[in-house]
Amino acid sequence: MSTIFDSIGIDPGIVIIILLIVVLVLIASTVSSNMRLTRLERKYKMFMKGSDAQSLEKTFVRKFAQIDHLFEAKEDHEKAIRTLAKHFKLLYSKYGVEKYDAFDDVGGKLSFALALLDRENTGLILNAVHSRDNCFLYLKEIVKGESYVMLSQEEVEALRKAVNFGLGEVNEGETTKK
Repeated sequence: MSTIFDSIGIDPGIVIIILLIVVLVLIASTVSSNMRLTRLERKYKMFMKGSDAQSLEKTFVRKFAQIDHLFEAKEDHEKAIRTLAKHFKLLYSKYGVEKYDAFDDVGGKLSFALALLDRENTGLILNAVHSRDNCFLYLKEIVKGESYVMLSQEEVEALRKAVNFGLGEVNEGETTKK
């Protein structure tokens, strides 16, 4: 065999060294592949631990069914929220109360004006006028914060409180911070 290398002009020692390097690279590659395979095998066994392939498939089917059920429930909840939002526009969500003495001979501020408004400041004002002998209740319609009927001073104050409902809390909080 040395005659073949001599005829080509290559030293047989260099060929042996090159082959030795190739063998070492192949051994390193094999060891690396075996380590990766061992890690993958360990992960696979942990994934399949306590379950055969059929029970794992059943688990997946059950989880997908749960996801479908949750999606249907989400759609029902969104529909309910839209309905509530639509109905909330019709609710009286703001109010204002002004208590007063309607007559000089009756004390204790038993008379009152109550304004009930929705988000668009539409609603009503109830005015209960209390005297020694009677109690009279008046109702006035409010549309977009205004009345078509003349309002008393107390009714105007109750309406102002209702229109600004919730805004006073922010202003009070700002003044306490200063």
